Amino acid sequence: MEALRFIFRLSFALLVMVLHNKHHQANGALHSHTQLLVDEANNDGPYLGLVIPNLFEMNPLLQSPSFVSSNFYIDAYGRRFRFGTIGDKKVILVMTGLSMINAAITTQLLLGLFSIEGVVHYGIAGNANPSLNIGDVTIPKYWAHTALWNWQRYGQGPENELALESNGDYTRTVGYIKFANYTTNITGGSSFDNSLNNVWYQPEEVFPIDGTPEDREHAFWVPVDSNYFSISKKLEGLKLEACLNATTCLSDAPKVARVERGTSASIYLDNAAYRSFIYGKFNVSPVDMESASVALICYQQKVPFITIRALSDLAGGGSAHSNEADTFINLAANNSVTVVVAFIEQLSVSEALVASPPYISKMA
Repeated sequence: MEALRFIFRLSFALLVMVLHNKHHQANGALHSHTQLLVDEANNDGPYLGLVIPNLFEMNPLLQSPSFVSSNFYIDAYGRRFRFGTIGDKKVILVMTGLSMINAAITTQLLLGLFSIEGVVHYGIAGNANPSLNIGDVTIPKYWAHTALWNWQRYGQGPENELALESNGDYTRTVGYIKFANYTTNITGGSSFDNSLNNVWYQPEEVFPIDGTPEDREHAFWVPVDSNYFSISKKLEGLKLEACLNATTCLSDAPKVARVERGTSASIYLDNAAYRSFIYGKFNVSPVDMESASVALICYQQKVPFITIRALSDLAGGGSAHSNEADTFINLAANNSVTVVVAFIEQLSVSEALVASPPYISKMA
């Protein structure tokens, strides 16, 4: 009988604990055990955060001999934070999932939970730049979110003020796309109209961590960390994969290219007309669905970051190669990992030189 009472009490206690934990998780609180693990991890920090969109981009790094796993991870808020080292750098890997909102949430969680010295974001991307090729790995200096729009009503044009523009909410400074310019199968006449009219690109509202709360600033082109970008120059000339297998190879050997700009939107771009427009308008190379979110969060939190994106397709442009993204997805993912590892190794070398400058003899 006593044994039955003990079992009942134990079962009841376990049930209370489960309900308590579910209540805390449902209300967004971090489980106490998880918090202890986070505190323990931070005592061993700081870390370089590696923010990765999907498993097919993360798996090549997990399988790389350059990544030494500590066999320790923390699950929190639906994300898994994996710990390890690359060279001399302690790193945390986390997968975001697809899209701008997932990338933003994950990056904010990473920076909010852990002691992070910098962020490296990598993956694959579409290519809008005609001078670059599938397999190339791009490192842009600036990122912008190009799907924050003010869609102008039909009948109005560049000379007309946008709705709420006078309040400072929207602006015409960035530029617009006119849908009528992409009308097809029209004969006769020299100008045409379209009821979709114009879409004006808008900068993001940002609230820097060291700024006045609720006092908004605006940012369209967000720069990566200048030191990280300078270090990335040492990666030019790095040998990258050019072949899918023994019989299928790219006609142009892939290369690392530092470029001026990249853009992101929660839109999969596979349209030649828009590819041409966005390149001509903004001089962008990689186009993806996450990088600008990572850039904006790091910018607001004052955390150094850089993004490395390998080109897996031509975003709707023509090519001698198939433009199906899944054809070159693995090659591009592997190339992005090769460059990320090389960047982290160069970062370690650069920091070691700063910490221990070479001895200079005072002798004449």
